[in-house]
Amino acid sequence: MLRKRFVVAAASAAAGLVVLSACSGGTETAAPAVAPAAAVAGAGGNAPAAKGETKVAVAEAGDLGQVLVDKDGFTLYRFDKDSAKPPKSNCDGDCAKTWPPMLAEGEVQIEGVDQALVGEVTRADGRKQVTVGGWALYRYAKDAKAGEAKGQGVGSTWYAANAKGGKAGQAAKAEAPAEEKDGATKLVASNVDGIGPAIVDKEGFTLYMFTKDKKNKQPTCNGDCAKAWPPVLAEGDVQLEGIDQKLLGTVKRADGTTQVTVGGWAVYRYAKDANAGEANGHGVGGTWFVIEPAGCKSTAPVKNKAEQSGNAAPKKEEGAPAQEYGY
Repeated sequence: MLRKRFVVAAASAAAGLVVLSACSGGTETAAPAVAPAAAVAGAGGNAPAAKGETKVAVAEAGDLGQVLVDKDGFTLYRFDKDSAKPPKSNCDGDCAKTWPPMLAEGEVQIEGVDQALVGEVTRADGRKQVTVGGWALYRYAKDAKAGEAKGQGVGSTWYAANAKGGKAGQAAKAEAPAEEKDGATKLVASNVDGIGPAIVDKEGFTLYMFTKDKKNKQPTCNGDCAKAWPPVLAEGDVQLEGIDQKLLGTVKRADGTTQVTVGGWAVYRYAKDANAGEANGHGVGGTWFVIEPAGCKSTAPVKNKAEQSGNAAPKKEEGAPAQEYGY
């Protein structure tokens, strides 16, 4: 919940606002003209935000439709490598120089945006960044003046944000819901034969946790280990079925990718599970276990006690350190 006080601007024509309800893809094209904040429907007669205050408003942006703008009329963007559930900003350092975060400073004024969609996220440096629909908002350093949207489609990861925090653009209407996208990550509460309650992915493959990891810390399974135990990466909006949303999280890996966590534990698949419903990784090395929907280690009996103790480890790649595999 945003702790700063929101100021919702009076809007005599607010009823005429139309917001885009879907997100879109898009490519970098000629920048559409964005109406300055003063021209937003319902903005007539309102004083601009005071110096040091933050304002989020809606403006028309040609082919992009409606986009979010700041108090100066500059287009606001969202980053696909961030996450909305839970809200998280992954743009720091040099990235934040090119894409300055919209910080929650003073009173956050809202105009044409549902107040329930507006929040904040704590950045790595401790500052608070404004979110809409869970997505952190940014400006683009190459937008030299109000009305530009040069950041649209940059790197196929940056898009102007619409009034619900989705991606602005004509492709929004054609974009499939997140749960229907082939690339979206999905976790499902299931029952695996011989195990009981377990989390599986959208293809039905059993998922695991590694007890040498630590909750909410960078995963320790990298290199050859990650070949044997592929991490479940956060692709798109992570979808849940039968799992408490509060248990879902993400953690940054050593290679910069973002891995899904449940109950704070990083989640993995096992390369030797050839078919959905197998759980060959349960108990391997006494460190790898099926993860339950509650984010706990499964206590189901281990079929191969020798393998659990490390006396009958599956074959590793030549030269791979045994400790990386957890055997």
